[in-house]
Amino acid sequence: MPSQTVLPPEPTQLCKSEQRPSSLPVGPVLTTLGHHQTPTPNSTGSGHSPPSSSLTSPSHVNLSPNTVPEFSYSSSEDEFYDADEFHQSGSSPKRLIDSSGSASVLTHSSSGNSLKRPDTTESLNSSMSNGTSDADLFDSHDDRDDEGEAGSVEEHKSVIMHLLSQVRLGMDLTKVVLPTFILERRSLLEMYADFFAHPDLFVSISDQKDARDRMVQVVKWYLSAFHAGRKGSVAKKPYNPILGEIFQCHWTLPNDTEENAELVSEGPVPWVSKNSVTFVAEQVSHHPPISAFYAECFNKKIQFNAHIWTKSKFLGMSIGVHNIGQGCVSCLEHDEHYILTFPNGYGRSILTVPWVELGGECNINCSKTGYSANIVFHTKPFYGGKKHRITAEIFSPNDKKSFCSIEGEWNGVMYAKYSTGENVVFIDTKKLPIIKKKVRKLEDQNEYESRCLWKDVTFNLKIRDIDAATEATHRLEERQRAEARERKEKEIQWETRLFHEDGECWVYDEPLLKRLGAAKH
Repeated sequence: MPSQTVLPPEPTQLCKSEQRPSSLPVGPVLTTLGHHQTPTPNSTGSGHSPPSSSLTSPSHVNLSPNTVPEFSYSSSEDEFYDADEFHQSGSSPKRLIDSSGSASVLTHSSSGNSLKRPDTTESLNSSMSNGTSDADLFDSHDDRDDEGEAGSVEEHKSVIMHLLSQVRLGMDLTKVVLPTFILERRSLLEMYADFFAHPDLFVSISDQKDARDRMVQVVKWYLSAFHAGRKGSVAKKPYNPILGEIFQCHWTLPNDTEENAELVSEGPVPWVSKNSVTFVAEQVSHHPPISAFYAECFNKKIQFNAHIWTKSKFLGMSIGVHNIGQGCVSCLEHDEHYILTFPNGYGRSILTVPWVELGGECNINCSKTGYSANIVFHTKPFYGGKKHRITAEIFSPNDKKSFCSIEGEWNGVMYAKYSTGENVVFIDTKKLPIIKKKVRKLEDQNEYESRCLWKDVTFNLKIRDIDAATEATHRLEERQRAEARERKEKEIQWETRLFHEDGECWVYDEPLLKRLGAAKH
C-alpha cells in the first residue's frame, strides 16, 4: 500500500482544536475491501430485494454468511497486519504478554473533551483557507514514496518473529497488537476513498443509454477500483479508525473546471462544484469495527453507499480478511440500484516483502433490470500460476450464458470477449490516469477528521521516529478507552455523526436520492 504525505514540521499546531482525539481500536483491519453481505430488513432470502420506495436508501441483497477459509493456498504462507506497536522504553522487540497470549497494552493518560455528534452544518462547513489555488486550499496528500520500506521490514524481523510466536492457527486477531513501523501513513477511511481514484469511470455509468451498457460500465468501474490504493511494492496496514472519525474529500473530473461553477449546498462536501465527485466516510462502530462511506456526483445524479465490517483470521503464516458488508451504486435518473460485494484479502510474505492478494467470488446485481455479473479474484496456486488474476462474466436477464467474458489482472490489463466475437482491451490500469483526491489543509479540518486525528502518528512515521509514533498511537488508544468507560458509567449511547443504521446496513443521512426527492416536493 502507498504511504502517506509529508506533513509540516509542527504537527501539534495544525488543527483547529488542540484537544487530544479519541483513541485507536485495537482490531483487525486490512488494506482490502471485504467479500460478503449482511442481511437487511427488506431481505427475505438469498435472492435480491426490489429497490425500496424510501427516499433514504434502496434495499440490499441478503447473502448467506460465509467465513474466511481456514487455509489459503499460496506460494507464500505469510502474514498481514493490525495496528499498534510493542510499547516499551527503547526499541527492544520484547513485549509484555498476558496469560491469554495476547499482547498487554500499556496505556498513557491524556486529557481533552469527548467527541460528540456535532452540529452537521458546523461540522461540514468549517472554514476554508483564503488562498485561491489548489496548493492554498488542499493538502498535498498523494506525495507518497515507498523507498526504504522493504528494508524497514527486514530490520524489524525479530519483532515480527516474536509476534508470530504469540498467535495460533484460526485465531481471531481482534486482540492482537501489531507493530507501528508496518503502519501505512493514513487511516482506513482514507483508503476507502481509493475506490474512486477513477471518478470519470464512476460518473460515466449514468451517461450510458441502455441498461446493458450501464451494467458493463459498473463492472468496468468496479474492476478499476482495486489497483489505485496498492501502488507501492510493500503492503502496509492503514490506521484503524477511531469511533466517530470522519474523512472527507472530492475529485475534480477531467476537463472540468470549478471556476464559476455552481456549488453544491449539501451532501458530503458542501463547498465544491456540482460537477465534482464528493466522498465522506465515518467509523460508525467500534465493537464490531464498522466503517460506512458514501460518494455522489450531483450533476450526474449518481451515488454510492457502502458499509464494511472487517473480520480477520490467522491462517498459519498468512492472514485472511473477510469483510462483512456491501455497496450500492444508484443511478437516480433510471431508478436503478446495483448491489455489489467485495473480495477477500490475504497478506503474504511478512519476512521478505509483504504483498496483498485478493481472492474470492463477488457479484453485482441490478434487481430492476435483471442484469448481473459474477467476478472471481483468483489466488495464486501453490505451484506455478500467476498473481492477481481475475475472471468475470456479465449476464443478460434470465440468461445462463454470459454476453461478455473478462479476464486479466486486477492491477494490470483486463480483456473482454463479447458474444458477438468482438475482443477488446476492457481496462488497462497501467495507462489509466489516477485522479488525485483533494482534501482540506490540516488547519481547516475539525479535530475528529482523519488527518487531524492521526497527524502526530503520521508525522513521526514519516521522520522514522517509531517510539514517538508509538507514543502518539497509545495516547489515541487510551483516550478512546476512557471515553468508552465514561459512556458506560453514564449509560450514554454513542451517536453517529453522518450515517444511521438501517437494519444491519449503514446509510448516509442525507443522500442525493433523499435531497432530490425533498426538492421535488
